[in-house]
Amino acid sequence: MSPDPAHWRAVEPPAPSDLESIVSIAELSRRPSRPADHAAENRALVGLAQVMAVSPDAILHRLADAALDLCGADSAGLSLLEEADQKRNFHWRAIAGAWAPHLGGGTPRDFGPCGTVLDRNASQVFSHPERDFPYFAEVTPYVEDGLLIPFYVGGEAIGTIWVIAHTEGRRFDTEDLRVMTNLATFAGAAYQTLLSLNLTIKGNQELVEAAIAMQLFSSIVQSAGDAIVTKDLDGVITSWNSGAERIFRYTAAEAIGQNISMLIPFGQDDEERSIIERIRRGERIHQFETKRRRKDGSLVDISLTVSPVKNARGVIVGASKVARDITERRLAQEQQILLLREMGHRINNLFAVTSGLVALSARSARSPQEMAAAVQARLAALTRAHELTRPGLINPGGTPSRNTTLQALIRTILAPYVDTRSSQEDGSTTVSGIDAPIGPSAITNIALVLHELATNAAKYGALSSAEGGVHIECSLENNEVRVKWRERRATARRRAADRRVWQHSHAPDRHAAVRRPFHPRLETGGPGGPALRSPGPAQSVSVAVFLYGVDVALWARMVSVRERCRDG
Repeated sequence: MSPDPAHWRAVEPPAPSDLESIVSIAELSRRPSRPADHAAENRALVGLAQVMAVSPDAILHRLADAALDLCGADSAGLSLLEEADQKRNFHWRAIAGAWAPHLGGGTPRDFGPCGTVLDRNASQVFSHPERDFPYFAEVTPYVEDGLLIPFYVGGEAIGTIWVIAHTEGRRFDTEDLRVMTNLATFAGAAYQTLLSLNLTIKGNQELVEAAIAMQLFSSIVQSAGDAIVTKDLDGVITSWNSGAERIFRYTAAEAIGQNISMLIPFGQDDEERSIIERIRRGERIHQFETKRRRKDGSLVDISLTVSPVKNARGVIVGASKVARDITERRLAQEQQILLLREMGHRINNLFAVTSGLVALSARSARSPQEMAAAVQARLAALTRAHELTRPGLINPGGTPSRNTTLQALIRTILAPYVDTRSSQEDGSTTVSGIDAPIGPSAITNIALVLHELATNAAKYGALSSAEGGVHIECSLENNEVRVKWRERRATARRRAADRRVWQHSHAPDRHAAVRRPFHPRLETGGPGGPALRSPGPAQSVSVAVFLYGVDVALWARMVSVRERCRDG
């Protein structure tokens, strides 16, 4: 049942200080606030602008719908003072949500929450207003929490826009206040526009509608972060906002008047033709992901929504497109997938290598205590090796040593697999040849290469058996550091594993920010002599793996990684 304003007009209103249902507006700042959703707000404002252009009489109802959706309210609406009754009552001209059946009701100007808001000229929060205004006992469901915002026309307060929560425990917050304040500003402009339209409708209605729609569209759309573009049914661009300039890199002067096909990548012409056909049928194309071409020819990933644009007679005359740049989201998703795959690979490696370390320790241990100590020592060495391949992952904030040399790095990587009762090189593993300092920028990539070889050797190769051995020779040839990794008694599974490692783990990646190719180089000079650093245009580090007479030479350069297999 809706309240009858005339029935309660003669009731003596309570003094402002006696109102029990008012909650201090400062209370909002003490409530937990939800995060802002500017994208949803932008879409709502663009939709309101389109309604103003096509059917302005529906703008108040669309405002109520927007308030309901953006604030997650149970009811929302607008209360207006009108000249027909000398502004003696507020009239509920638009309501959305649970209170929709009360459309057409209202409250007295001098005896109700809306009147209190205008008297105080400030937003107010109400809870159970029937405590102060008894007629609200007839309005169900009851008001658990209500936020009322005044709006103005020509500097005069002529109504309120409000949202209501009927659910116990639901409370509005400062983000709701911000959104509703913005909607109140739009409501004042929209209502003033509506009044102007009604006054001039007998003059030149189409001209007035077009001018107001253009003004509203321009002011709202230009401030949006997304690209908002309109075009006619021939594909000619008719408007171009600042978001479109940022995403597609054409200025408005360059884009307006051009065909939308300048943004379509080669091979996607059918997509644009399909969009135009659906728009002609009056369909709205909801968000779908595609690509568009920028001014410089590069492609950008976007999420696109397309809606038909109608004139005052309801005839479809074009389309409105809203495009959002999703490049960062795509890259983040790809990076996440790569990291998850890498994590899975590392975890599987750790289990397999740990099993191998236990078996290796058991072969040389003479007692359970000696075996436990050997396993602990090998696991500690394995941890140090992992810190080199992924600095900061095991020890947050850690960085590679600046004094590491090539042979020291090789020995650190091999330490978990060396017999702890013998010298560091126990006959099964030997390192010979030149030694050179390794720069901080190259150490991680080189360590990763050696770590992959060592773990494969422990799982499938020479280090997986007591009879196997690894011999590593470092040499300098034509300004290139060459590392030869030779395994004795390696298995066929090992040979296949090494090929997979080099083909999949160290091939150049399209997204360098996600995964860097292996391309350290040799530099000369300085007190430490030759040093490995990264990157370099021509120099390279090569790793040759000899397994049963097969030489797999893997040259890691800046732009390519080659695998050569030859008899030897």
